Amino acid sequence: MKKRNRMLIAVIVFTLTAVLISGCGGKKDGGKGQDGNAEQEAKKDENELPILRPSDIPTADPGGEKEQQDSTDPGVTPDENKEEIMGAATLRYQGHGSLRIITAEGKTIYIDPFSGDGYDVPADLILITHGHYDHTQTQLITTKNEGCKTITYAEALSGGTHQSFDLGFVKVEAVEAGYNKNHNVTECVGYILTFGNGVKLYVSGDTSKTKDMETFAAKKLDYAFFCCDGVYNMNMAEAIECANLVGAKHSIPYHMVPANQSGFDQSVAEQFKVEGRIILAPGDELVLD
Repeated sequence: MKKRNRMLIAVIVFTLTAVLISGCGGKKDGGKGQDGNAEQEAKKDENELPILRPSDIPTADPGGEKEQQDSTDPGVTPDENKEEIMGAATLRYQGHGSLRIITAEGKTIYIDPFSGDGYDVPADLILITHGHYDHTQTQLITTKNEGCKTITYAEALSGGTHQSFDLGFVKVEAVEAGYNKNHNVTECVGYILTFGNGVKLYVSGDTSKTKDMETFAAKKLDYAFFCCDGVYNMNMAEAIECANLVGAKHSIPYHMVPANQSGFDQSVAEQFKVEGRIILAPGDELVLD
């Protein structure tokens, strides 16, 4: 009986030992299996992440691109849109009837070279209103860039018609000048310049009141220069009349003292009493914005 009990106990111990060994082994193996399964599941999840193609990726604003494309006025041309973002030209009053303009594109324009000392910047365009010596001293311009163009009253009045020129960096429209004993309308012009930002500048040249001036208010000019020496051109009273007729946002007197090469006298300039007046002394600069 004792022997039989001992055998039964031995069987039970053996069975428990086997179970324990199997359980520990199973737990250990199961641990490995769980870790392995976790890694496999992770890899599986990683491999199963959706692959997004460009067409599948939503933009931050699905309508943004179209909105940006449509942000410009459909009735406005690309050039007009460009005018809205283009920088401003800078004008330097050389004195007398002489101007130097550097556009936003870095192009240099000289008008009626004669007075002042700012002729050291290479020229891209030279405009001459008429043939008198105090408007034609082009030798003062020491250097010219390749492709520099000179437009005189002869080209501007080609065929007896006032011409227009598009230089890319500026549009130039020749207009009437003259109507006095010293300046024949068939041999003199003024110019209206339109820059990349849309700003418009009128330069009268040597003139009295012209028929063209009656149409200028509709052009909505931003700046206008009026000669007013009262000897070879209109006097101050007529210059004021013309400035009011033209209606530019800003009007500037120049060519006001014929006996003085600078063509400037502060006391005379102050007599030019019009709305939006600007007085420039020789060497002064003005941003055309």
